[in-house]
Amino acid sequence: MLLVVALIAIVGLITVNAMNGGIDGMRLRNAGKEVASQLRYTRTQAIATGERQRFLIDPRARTWQGANGRHGSLPDTLDVRFHGAAQVASAPDQGGIAFHPDGGSSGGTIELSVRGAVWRIDVGWVTGEVRSGPVRGAQ
Repeated sequence: MLLVVALIAIVGLITVNAMNGGIDGMRLRNAGKEVASQLRYTRTQAIATGERQRFLIDPRARTWQGANGRHGSLPDTLDVRFHGAAQVASAPDQGGIAFHPDGGSSGGTIELSVRGAVWRIDVGWVTGEVRSGPVRGAQ
């Protein structure tokens, strides 16, 4: 009887740990996919309207702004880093990626991370292509 209780307790602890990591991982994936989707939308709007469009991200506040007034926030548990052209942003602690009517962009990289897991979003500066996915082997 004690063995059964001990096994149930062990399985319970493992499940709780997996669920916590699973929830953080789910938040990371969802946030990464949402940011990539909004970057693609901003690029599409630049092409469709024939006007330059900007996607802005504030890593400290964990907020973003896209085309047509779209905006959102990222979970507080995520670490946010931006690498790109400083001239595009409208504030010193912001990051920005400009999309041009021909589909090209200023390029940049946004990295979201939690507990050693990293989701990376790359925007090509020549083509404006948005690539997104987990970074393998990140710790």
